[in-house]
Amino acid sequence: MINWVRVALCGALLVLVSLVLMPVQIFCLWLDLKPRRWLPRFWHRVACLLLGLRVRVHGEPDRRRPLLLSANHVSWKDILVLSSVADVVFVAKSEVKTWPVFGLLARLQASVFIERDQKRSTGHQVNEIGRRLADGEIVVLFPEGTTSDGNRLLDIKTSLFGAAASAVPHSPTGVVHVQPLAISYTGIHGMPMGRYNRPIAAWPGDTGLLPHLLGVLREGALDVDVDFGEAVDYDRHANRKDVSRTIEQRIRSMLSDRLRGRPRLDRAVARAEG
Repeated sequence: MINWVRVALCGALLVLVSLVLMPVQIFCLWLDLKPRRWLPRFWHRVACLLLGLRVRVHGEPDRRRPLLLSANHVSWKDILVLSSVADVVFVAKSEVKTWPVFGLLARLQASVFIERDQKRSTGHQVNEIGRRLADGEIVVLFPEGTTSDGNRLLDIKTSLFGAAASAVPHSPTGVVHVQPLAISYTGIHGMPMGRYNRPIAAWPGDTGLLPHLLGVLREGALDVDVDFGEAVDYDRHANRKDVSRTIEQRIRSMLSDRLRGRPRLDRAVARAEG
């Protein structure tokens, strides 16, 4: 009973915050005002707090631009987590636009939607990502193309890194910085989660969105670690497959170390949400 009261209260508060911020965000998107970039971060921080997602950040986004973040993908919660950490936009599959609630949120965050099955539009979509990167926006790419079980990194799709190549001619330095990023769900109610409990956090494709959302609300208190790795410079001489292979290795290493509780050698800056 107490859990359902908490679910109802969190839902009501999130709706209230959304009703206040959504008109402002729509107005800023319409006029392309700068607040459109940081308003989503405020909303997502509130969402993480209400959902019980406690985010710990290790490292920071590279300060150089253009910047493409390449991250592993575990759940729809990754969007909330990353958006609470930095002012980012996402590359999402076109079906996301039709999702209830999340489709609206994706549009309000000015996500870039790609049609995977329509090769004719691939060039235009890649150019759009490149334009956004060149404009100084931090673009997040999930190169696995789908969600995993949270315990491992799936094979990444090198074709998606064409977005970095398309932004190179527009970069003042002729370089696009591709930074690996690992999202690790490590704890629940303050205790280590373990590989067998990680499906609580993960969202496989065959699980309904609403049941999973309600399950997360009932559980609450999930610990999430976000590790920023060393960026790779992508210039006109770079090989896309080589860059993607390096990024894959770094994400895999950070994810493995974090899930196994190994201390990382890089300097960590931790911030807890909630």
